[in-house]
Amino acid sequence: MAEGVMTAARIFFYVQHLLGIGHIARASRIANALVEDGFDVTVVTGGLPVPGFPGEGIKTVALPAVVASNAGFSGLADANGRPAGEDFLNARRALLLDAFHAARPDVVIIEAFPFGRRQMRFELLPLLEAIEKAEPRPKLLSSVRDILQENRKAGRDAETAKLVKDHFDAVLVHGDPDFIRLEDTFPLTSEIADRLRYTGLVAPPPAPEPTETFDIIASAGGGAVGAALIGAAKEAAALLPADLRWLLISGPNLPEADFAALSRDAPANVTLVRFRRDFPSLLRGAKVSISQAGYNTVGDLLRTQCRAILIPFVADGETEQTVRAERLQALGLADILPEKGLTSGHVREAVEKALAAQLRGPVLLDLAGAEKTAAIIRSMIAESLA
Repeated sequence: MAEGVMTAARIFFYVQHLLGIGHIARASRIANALVEDGFDVTVVTGGLPVPGFPGEGIKTVALPAVVASNAGFSGLADANGRPAGEDFLNARRALLLDAFHAARPDVVIIEAFPFGRRQMRFELLPLLEAIEKAEPRPKLLSSVRDILQENRKAGRDAETAKLVKDHFDAVLVHGDPDFIRLEDTFPLTSEIADRLRYTGLVAPPPAPEPTETFDIIASAGGGAVGAALIGAAKEAAALLPADLRWLLISGPNLPEADFAALSRDAPANVTLVRFRRDFPSLLRGAKVSISQAGYNTVGDLLRTQCRAILIPFVADGETEQTVRAERLQALGLADILPEKGLTSGHVREAVEKALAAQLRGPVLLDLAGAEKTAAIIRSMIAESLA
């Protein structure tokens, strides 16, 4: 951005969600805060469309969608579930690079990479190369959640640290260091410590009073892997007093056959939906929440006094949600149920315990991560112009 030209700084924000909707939801909250702070924001999305995201007033480039071809994230498929072939991926990469050159950004933010999204190296490594060749070169930032997935293959962490040192100006860690620090899940943090910027948790603003109230809300995030959670909650509803009102939110990505099965024979006090845009508001009016322990759902919960029952996602060796749930449990902010072997009896007992518990006190964690991200980026731009 030329000195003296009073135009909004341009931000090019890449986000790829493969299974759930957590990545696109968090990126959208950040993008909204950037727009409100006066930035010109272009969000590049690479996953299936999600209602309400990235949000109004944000320029969007939608690449041809890819999704995880399995729960272990080891392969890519197109929107129809077919393996993503070389021609498809080459065309996608070209569209991404064209979008970058057209945007001429002052700042590029890449969500998750290089700490995650290794499957996207086919287009992200060429993007890094294009950034290095650009005149003027934009600042390059990595945007990562506070808890990383444990790397199980030798050399991966060293590769990540080298990419950060070679290409990235900063790593935006969307967490409160008093809750958890990056080194707790990334062993080589000391090698990139000079690049870290903690933003606080990217939680939503306090929600308005709900227009509809439910006693118990069970939610499955994006829904791609949440059928068992919602099914156990539905069965537990039949075992508990009938005057308790239940809302089951399956998620937009739950397969249609699973949603139809859940709809059959639901108790009269149970409402089943795929998605509720007012989810944060509904949590404010609920007594108990049953959910996985994803970043965004937990952020919503921490804005309320709703009692939390967390069922961390652990399939294919996933560790991130377990770490988050255990930290919250240690602070007295949640109870935990196991994903494996989950039954309606487990859910019933946990709900009975939660209903009998006292309301918890206020949360003392930093929840203003979206706004602080905008402030950090504005400060970095100002320093480069000084």
